[in-house]
Amino acid sequence: MTTATTDQPSLKAPRTTAVDVVLGVDTHKDVHVAAVLTVLGALLATRSFPATLAGYRDLLAWTRTFGVVHRAGVEGTGSYGISLCRYLLAEGVQVIEVNRPDRAARRQRGKTDVIDAEAAARAVLAGRARTCPKYTEGTVEGLWVAKMVKDSAVTARTQAINQLKAILVCADPGLRESLEPLRNPALFAACAQLNPEHSAVHQALQLLAVRIRHLSEQITTLKKQITLMIRALNPNLLKVFGVGPDSAAALLIAAGENHDRLTSEASFAALCGVSPVEHSSGKSRHRRLNRGGNRQGNAALYRIVLTRLRREERTRHYLERRTMEGKTKREVIRCLKRYVAREIYHCILATPLPQPRTRTG
Repeated sequence: MTTATTDQPSLKAPRTTAVDVVLGVDTHKDVHVAAVLTVLGALLATRSFPATLAGYRDLLAWTRTFGVVHRAGVEGTGSYGISLCRYLLAEGVQVIEVNRPDRAARRQRGKTDVIDAEAAARAVLAGRARTCPKYTEGTVEGLWVAKMVKDSAVTARTQAINQLKAILVCADPGLRESLEPLRNPALFAACAQLNPEHSAVHQALQLLAVRIRHLSEQITTLKKQITLMIRALNPNLLKVFGVGPDSAAALLIAAGENHDRLTSEASFAALCGVSPVEHSSGKSRHRRLNRGGNRQGNAALYRIVLTRLRREERTRHYLERRTMEGKTKREVIRCLKRYVAREIYHCILATPLPQPRTRTG
């Protein structure tokens, strides 16, 4: 039987009449803290629950003792709160993604889990939080998992290659002179054939070469899998100039499964961190780089722009024209990323994904 600890006693007894209440949850790895508010903003109670399926059931049952809950503001819907988000959606509760409280407000009120849970509910009541969380049980979720594993394999392979070459620099001159002229594929094959019993250096080079080969096989398999998944999700995306499997995967993951979260091309640009941010004061009027948004999606747009600058005549002419107008190359690239985001947005929406089966209220 799941137990729950009470952080603050209920201010009112459970109601017998059905009234609307709003739930706010501050999520953590092992425990979630919930706060229940009336629609007029009165705090009814707060309580902690374990981050387990039984804990989710107890949390919702406890909330419903105060009234009918249609909306819940949840922090961390993409991390610690992802399972709770799925459970609440399946139970017909509309989940609204809540960002962490403003730092100035935290300095004034302090920082506790109870305060954060109450702030999440108040953000929903005030309308400051309106974002629908990402749907995380579809094909895009599988694409994210495959890309994450592939990226980690690429990082590990790069580290192994650097270690192998660093060891080779300090190896015996005879061994170093025989292996250094070789290109990477031949070098790794030769190192894999070394006798590990000969010396510690031979053993290290042989183990690293085998590791590199194993990681390369994983990367190849995952690349094929990711490409097949993208073709199933949105084959037209790979036809856009400069868009490869890695960039397409990053942009599809950023957009998510439920495209209704993207209300306009400007919202997608903001999601990828390529929307200009006003940075003016006094007589100074200019815009600065947006450092927010999904950084993987931002990097994908950057790679697409660099590819077009190298291979597309139209993009090179745009660079030349804006440079003559006084723009720096960095500023032109920012403009191009915004244009590419608009093109990608329409391409993504042109191929709708299956609608989530979970209810949203």
